[in-house]
Amino acid sequence: MLIRLIKWLWRFFTKPFRILFTRFMKIYYRAEDRVNKNIRMELIVTFGVCLFASFMLFTLTNSYFTKRTSYSTINYMDSIKRMSDLVLDIGKQVDNIKVSSKDSDKIKQVINRYSNTNYKVLVVDLNGKVLYKSENTYENQVDIHTIIKNSVGFKNAIYDQREYSSGSGEFVSFYPIDFSDNRAYVVIKGVPEGRIETNYNEKEKSFLALLISGVFFIGLFFYLTGKKVKYMQEIALAVMYMANGDLNYRIDGKGEDELAHLADNINYMAAELNYKIEKEREIERNKSELITNVSHDLRTPLTSIIGYLNLIKDNKFRDDKQLKEYVNIAYNKSEKLKVLIDELFEYTKLSGEGVTLNKEVISLDEFLEQLVEEFVPVFEDNKLIANKNITKDVKINADGDKLVRVFDNLIMNAVRYSFKPGEIKIGLYKEENKAIVYVKNKGKNIPNEDLKKLFHRFYRVEKSRSENTGGTGLGLAISKSIVNLHNGEIWVECDENDISFYVKLPIE
Repeated sequence: MLIRLIKWLWRFFTKPFRILFTRFMKIYYRAEDRVNKNIRMELIVTFGVCLFASFMLFTLTNSYFTKRTSYSTINYMDSIKRMSDLVLDIGKQVDNIKVSSKDSDKIKQVINRYSNTNYKVLVVDLNGKVLYKSENTYENQVDIHTIIKNSVGFKNAIYDQREYSSGSGEFVSFYPIDFSDNRAYVVIKGVPEGRIETNYNEKEKSFLALLISGVFFIGLFFYLTGKKVKYMQEIALAVMYMANGDLNYRIDGKGEDELAHLADNINYMAAELNYKIEKEREIERNKSELITNVSHDLRTPLTSIIGYLNLIKDNKFRDDKQLKEYVNIAYNKSEKLKVLIDELFEYTKLSGEGVTLNKEVISLDEFLEQLVEEFVPVFEDNKLIANKNITKDVKINADGDKLVRVFDNLIMNAVRYSFKPGEIKIGLYKEENKAIVYVKNKGKNIPNEDLKKLFHRFYRVEKSRSENTGGTGLGLAISKSIVNLHNGEIWVECDENDISFYVKLPIE
């Protein structure tokens, strides 16, 4: 029970301190966060810390290096105060006994009490005539005007201690008294006794202490700001590397202030520049490949056409039958050349801006069913079986004429590159608000590096680009352009000999 009481009392009395401590820590962490995120605040705080530390060092070193000098002075003020007190005491005694100015015995009795001192005691009338005086005094007349003037000067701290030190100056103090028959003054005159006092005088602040604290301030400021300066140098060095072409160089993030944000932005800029440069290089490579592939695909049929036309022109044929054969071959080659040029034109048109789609609501499942039926003779000629798995009632908003080209290309690719005899799987299913169409077949494995380039223009896995093993290489590129115009996606997957093409389109 006692332990519980002690714990309760402890919590009760320490609760205010814990609340204050919690609030203080919140303010501290908030201030620390603000300082860490603002380089200007960091510099101000650093400057303040350095200035405070330098001031403390200056205080310590100045007290050590400053030399103290002593000098002696003679203080007359204690003696002057005693004289003032003495004249006041005599005056009050005379006032208290209430005597006449003629009562010399009583007056002398009061004055003679102080005859053993070094001071002259006088009783004078209002005109300065000495009525009574101590035994050590021989004056018969005093100048009341001068006495009053000197007394006022003393009260205003006007006196010359050098006179007292040389013994040439007397201090005069007086007090007015009232006799029963007249008025008078009690006057005390004498040279004040001096008391020797030792005083200490400090010279000006030590220059050496000031120099040490100044050097300490500069050194501490350089030390505390050294990390920031070094970080700035790292950023400058990184910018130089990047300017020289090393766009893979990165700056390490340190802190949360403007320098850290600057480093992040420089890293982002370098990454973006590197990406754009790589993209430009890829475009240049694709352009080079495009020119090479177009040249090859155009030159091959054109060479054949020119060759057979030369044979006909030079009459190098046996009979009309061979002539007709040459003409047919040249015609077929020109047809292929026309197909290539038409596909190139179509791809260029679809890849450009301003292409408009004639969209309408299409039942995609019925669209695919009809398309597969049209390919039945092609499947039979190539010893292939179509396996359909099409989800019903899938509607999309699309341009049917252009979508025909997409699925026609995919199915023809599957027919062209399938193992024969074999099977082609064509399906449709829903995934959230998307319709996904797939065309799958078994064929020769496609390497990963070729999968990424299948949708590039004029790209063919078969590097010889023989007319007997493939088309123009524009079909898949055209398909991708059409799908992109419909805000869809198209991709290919290959698992050993299983090749799958997917098209994802938004559902109406």
